[in-house]
Amino acid sequence: MTGYGLAANDYSRAKYTVEIKSLNSKFLELSLKLPKSFSDKEFLLRNECSKQIERGKVNISINVEYAETTLKTSSINQPLLKHYYDQLNEAADTLGSEKNNLFQLALNFPDVIQYGSDEASEDEWKTVYKTFEEALLNFQNFRQDEGNVLKQDLILRINNILEGMRLVSIQEPLRIPSIRERLNQFLEEAVGKENVDHNRFEQELIYFIDKLDITEEKIRLKSHCDYFIEALKDKDANGKKLGFISQEIGREINTMGSKANDAKMQQIVVGMKEELEKIKEQLLNVL
Repeated sequence: MTGYGLAANDYSRAKYTVEIKSLNSKFLELSLKLPKSFSDKEFLLRNECSKQIERGKVNISINVEYAETTLKTSSINQPLLKHYYDQLNEAADTLGSEKNNLFQLALNFPDVIQYGSDEASEDEWKTVYKTFEEALLNFQNFRQDEGNVLKQDLILRINNILEGMRLVSIQEPLRIPSIRERLNQFLEEAVGKENVDHNRFEQELIYFIDKLDITEEKIRLKSHCDYFIEALKDKDANGKKLGFISQEIGREINTMGSKANDAKMQQIVVGMKEELEKIKEQLLNVL
């Protein structure tokens, strides 16, 4: 959801610049800063942003730089200034007060200094809106490029998880002799070697190993990973959907870890969990 877009255009010796920046957010949080002369266009700009930007903490700044010869100047209403000054001068004579700073006082009276019009022409607004559209396009392109990089990273992480599952499948049957040896040793120490019922032991061993079987977990994990890749290729916004799928992936990995009963398998599962955490962090950037 992070993004950046910048555009600038000139019109009548003035430069118009639009800058758009965004950070991650669950909702669209829009902050808009624009010149007073375009304040009546704020609703239009916000409406356009809500159509094209689904989520993110977005800051939009519109700036105008006027050339020196086209600065909006101010003027002094001299007749009004003289009127105020004469009134103050007469009041000072009547009251016998000092006449210091009478000019400054008169200058600060209402309407003495008249500023240029804050209203923008239609051509100015067309230039600003054109610049806004260009900045928004650059912003969307930035997010698209970032999304493509993010997509490749997520695919890499999913493939790493699948590779971990392949290594787990290799290690899975190798743990059986170790489990058999540990249980047999425990049983001999508990009841004595001569008292062990080997037929019963084999039956219980088969039952125990069946409880540690992770075939179903591997099938579901493969299915979830394939679904994640499929959803990743969807053109529609799918950040929340990918988040839900990643939760299911995590559930299967955790179950595999709890059934591992083997140090090497546990190490592989820990690596798979690390890859999943990286996926969850990256999904914060996905719409």
